Amino acid sequence: METIVIDPTPRLSERIRLEREARGWSQGELAQRSDVSKAMISKIERGEASPTAALLAKLSGAFELTLAALLTRAEADGGRKVAAADQPRWRDPGTGYLRRQVFARGDHPVELVQVELPPGATVELPAASYAFIRQVVWLIGGKLTIREGAQETALSPGDSYAFGPPAESAFVNPGAEPAVYLVAVARR
Repeated sequence: METIVIDPTPRLSERIRLEREARGWSQGELAQRSDVSKAMISKIERGEASPTAALLAKLSGAFELTLAALLTRAEADGGRKVAAADQPRWRDPGTGYLRRQVFARGDHPVELVQVELPPGATVELPAASYAFIRQVVWLIGGKLTIREGAQETALSPGDSYAFGPPAESAFVNPGAEPAVYLVAVARR
């Protein structure tokens, strides 16, 4: 999988500020709604901090957006075809996981995301990030364990997993090689 070509932090910073302002919220109100500190929101909006996937999931949940929708809004929406070279990539500074937005448009209810999760990495996501979506994960390569609430499910290549009602969740790579998986997201 390719590495990231450009740093999306400035676009993300601007998009988060725009989403907050469009709702008429102060940084304090966004902090309260997202459970992210006001100081961190301020740093992100000023481009002084690169948000992790977990933090972005909290912010997108507060905005009633999927993580993919928030990232897509930071990029320009494309047409019906999304060339491989134009699919935005983002690396989580906390875990190093690489996220490739295969397909997402504001006017389409389905999103496709390819993820490469490094060996030993864990990405925890709050229940709020699943409030407005349904998703299915298909493991392409490596090993992946999904924790959804108290339930833990191990996947092997070719296995798929459908998420249930919103719950605290985690994607865990217990293996010695990257876990590569596709996430299909449908907005409710």
